[in-house]
Amino acid sequence: MTAPGKQRLFLDTPVTYLKGVGPVRADALRRLGIVTAGDLVFHVPHRYEDASTVTPIRALEPGMQGTIVGTVISKGVIPTRKGLRIFQAVLRDETGMMEVSWPGQPFLDRTIAKGDVLLVTGNVRFFHGRQLQPREFINLGDEEDGAMAQGRVLSVYPATDGLSFKLIRSIVDAHLDALLPLVKEYLPADVLKKAGVPGVADALRMVHRPSSIAEAMTGRSRLAFEELFFVQLLHQRAKELARDRRAGIRFVSKRTLTTTLREGLPFQLTGAQVRAIREIFADMTSDRRMQRLLQGDVGSGKTIVALFAALLAIENGYQAAIMAPTELLAEQHTRTMTRMLAPLGIEPILLTGSLPARERKAIAKRLATGEPVLVVGTHALVQDATSFANLGFAAIDEQHRFGVEQRKALGAKGESPDVLLMSATPIPRSLALTLYGDLDLSMLDERPPGRKPITTALRRESGRARVLQFVDRQVEQGRQGYIVYPVIEESEKTDLKAATTMFELLTAGPFAERRVALLHGRIPGDERDDIMRRFRDRELDLLVATTVIEVGIDVPNATVMLIEHPERFGLSQLHQLRGRVGRGADEAYCILLGDVSPDVADRLQIFTGTEDGFEIAREDLRMRGMGDLFGERQSGVPTFKIADPIRDEELNERAREAAEALLARDAGLERAEHAGLRRVLGERYARSLELFRVG
Repeated sequence: MTAPGKQRLFLDTPVTYLKGVGPVRADALRRLGIVTAGDLVFHVPHRYEDASTVTPIRALEPGMQGTIVGTVISKGVIPTRKGLRIFQAVLRDETGMMEVSWPGQPFLDRTIAKGDVLLVTGNVRFFHGRQLQPREFINLGDEEDGAMAQGRVLSVYPATDGLSFKLIRSIVDAHLDALLPLVKEYLPADVLKKAGVPGVADALRMVHRPSSIAEAMTGRSRLAFEELFFVQLLHQRAKELARDRRAGIRFVSKRTLTTTLREGLPFQLTGAQVRAIREIFADMTSDRRMQRLLQGDVGSGKTIVALFAALLAIENGYQAAIMAPTELLAEQHTRTMTRMLAPLGIEPILLTGSLPARERKAIAKRLATGEPVLVVGTHALVQDATSFANLGFAAIDEQHRFGVEQRKALGAKGESPDVLLMSATPIPRSLALTLYGDLDLSMLDERPPGRKPITTALRRESGRARVLQFVDRQVEQGRQGYIVYPVIEESEKTDLKAATTMFELLTAGPFAERRVALLHGRIPGDERDDIMRRFRDRELDLLVATTVIEVGIDVPNATVMLIEHPERFGLSQLHQLRGRVGRGADEAYCILLGDVSPDVADRLQIFTGTEDGFEIAREDLRMRGMGDLFGERQSGVPTFKIADPIRDEELNERAREAAEALLARDAGLERAEHAGLRRVLGERYARSLELFRVG
């Protein structure tokens, strides 16, 4: 490490000793994760403003888009009749003046001063003269800063209190020439060549001092690629080590029960189902324990695939278990499977927490004998009192609803049962391979034939009466429906309609003659289950609910889904809700009700225009980010700082192929030419210590 008095820099030099950085700024940099000079050079911009293609103010006309650089000669906040406060500034360059307005952002009056130079990008419109409404803007500071910025691509860095992006840019710029030669390449040359990305030092220069936006993106692609490449290396290595360690049951495909089931099905399996069954059977007939994720859209037929796998275990004399997140879903699976398995002489056992103690004891006693049976249940399957003498296969439905420990507990019930996780949350394949890299993946990307499309439409608030009349007509014809709200109770902070309030209004008004129930997450679990059972058994006409129905049960008679405030839901969540209807032979409808902004309307058009859950998930991820779709991040998945597995889908595929090829020739990264790669992996990911024994 460099001593305080020396001028020479190293990558491990503390930022406190960098020129222009004292203790106060060092503390601010630490909040951004920047502790050393090396951290600083890898703190890359999160966006850019292109001052190299500035349009003279005089040349801009209404209807055009443009970027201008001008000095603020006047400014102020203007109130409107509707209470909206608009910050306006007049900018001047060598060719003329233009008014720029920021509706609803009066706080800018405190941060923009007369004499400041702004770089502004946006649409030009005519409103009492030419006016530009910014999509992006940067305060370049005074006239001198503005003159220096023109003609350049400006890097905008993640900043923090007390440390603006301009100050960070000046610190980076002051030390970049000294630091770049210290950054040694750590990715193998053949990996770089095949991926088509630049070396690390060139990439860092490109992202910090780009000559164009295209060059900045080229540099970014290298840094994004290496993040994806590292994650793929870790996942693929972990998967191979796990395979080597996990001896499994070698089942034999006897084709007694499985063939009988297939021949007796009243429908044809989809190509995707056949492919998934083949992949699962290949796992189960090998000597390695299966750890596979079966991912399928709403209604894609995951349950029947799991049933074939369970029968393979049973025809080999083993027990099989399928775990569902709710008693209602477990009951539904049991009823469905009982009908399918009746010709085979097999009757599934239902095991839930609400069963009388005497029945649970009788089931436990039966399981302890080792009799080859199929058990369908809830978390009761993983309780200590439940013991399998000969568990060979375990499937976990809606696996994201269970904790990691519950999933492990079911897998630990036998000696080494094959495990199949199932998820109805559609995830594009490239992202699924990244999130669930430790698992093998099967995807059901076809819907069973005969399923009618669900008519989906967005309706304005002015059409509320007609929409409610339509719902009532559906009930009049003997159908059922859901009315969904984003919140349980009203709040002073928002003007959202709430389930509890609307339940009172709807039952006192348009649905006064109908059987309506309220369902939300604060209702006790046993009471919720009772309401859903009554709805399933047609004792109720309508459910006024929150998203608690998102993972529900199969109610073929439900034909209409009305969702209020659709702007409050992600596209994937709307798709899950829509999947509650259209499960029978009748026409089904999903209606989104509310006045939304043009941007939201464009987003919702994606949902109304397709029923492909994978395409909807891809768009949802592009617009809302991974965190919004998955809630808490998947355990053990590194956070991406630069890469985005959806935006960088092609890059992610290249990273996967590169990792696969590298591990094929040097599984432990033990060759001398991979020393730098091992070192960087060890520095960035503690998990790699156990996988590659990095010192």
